[in-house]
Amino acid sequence: MTDLLNGLAHLTSMLIIPSLAYGSQLALGALGVTLIFGVLRFSSFAHAEGLSMATAVTILFTVWLQGMGVSLGVLPTALLGMGLAMPAMALVFIGTDRALYRHFRRVNARPEVFMIVSAGVMLMMSGAIRLAIGADGREFEDGERFILTARGFRDWSGLAEPLVLKTSQVLTIGLAALATAALFWFLNRTQAGRSMRAYADNRNLALLSGVDPDRIVRLTWVLVAVLSVLAGVLFGLDKGYRPFVCQQLLLPMFAAAVVGGLGSPAGAIAGSMIVAFSELTLTFAWKKALTYVLPAAWAPEGMVQALSTEYKFAVSFLILVIVLLVRPAGLFGKVAR
Repeated sequence: MTDLLNGLAHLTSMLIIPSLAYGSQLALGALGVTLIFGVLRFSSFAHAEGLSMATAVTILFTVWLQGMGVSLGVLPTALLGMGLAMPAMALVFIGTDRALYRHFRRVNARPEVFMIVSAGVMLMMSGAIRLAIGADGREFEDGERFILTARGFRDWSGLAEPLVLKTSQVLTIGLAALATAALFWFLNRTQAGRSMRAYADNRNLALLSGVDPDRIVRLTWVLVAVLSVLAGVLFGLDKGYRPFVCQQLLLPMFAAAVVGGLGSPAGAIAGSMIVAFSELTLTFAWKKALTYVLPAAWAPEGMVQALSTEYKFAVSFLILVIVLLVRPAGLFGKVAR
């Protein structure tokens, strides 16, 4: 029984909790991808860079607050910085839309044109981030780093394997759950949310019903800004921030949105968990866990790792390809008949 508990503690600490945290970060980003695609009808290549800019802005606000002596004690001061960064990023996204995207909506440009424009926005955001914060990584996590430490768990449980629980992981899972619940409540229970859904389902009918398209576009970018700040900052607190690190999230976020079904918020969440658990499970070294549960004679000698960690993002690409071949509409998408 002790070996089984040790194996469970090892898997929980090294695989299950990190996968839930990573999946929650992807879900927040994939929800932004889904909103942009569902309401504005294009896929934004600048979305990952938007997460990076949101994190950079939060870092600037956090450093300013820390300089003024403001602190949240055991919690990271970045939580306050996020509250200031959300309206700032909403202004950035709405300003970008007015300067670029709105013109192409008026001329009914094809979705491919919007994608090319978003690639240009990505490059401009990348340059702005490097000018504002530099090209090096920044550590902005303060407060208590761990809720449950390895030594504390060992002393409490008497097990050989530790169970480590980081503050950033608990914040990620908790805030992601609250944010997604609030988003679903907004989309399903408020007049503005229902107007957004109507505009996404049938734009012409929504316009005939009196829906203000400019208001819907602004509201969409505000929601995307909130989700971008949450996703970028929580990922930065958990993994550390570098200006280019969020670019690595672009493929997993799009894969998650496609797996769940582009335009489906529930699908974005389910797809994010599928992608996150698949990536970490296939690149996880199972040797220690199997050693605890298998007889000594069957204990593996190698790492028992399906893929090296360098190929983690290849898993996202593989999942994306399989879904596009087998079910292009995704798990929750509407299949054309």
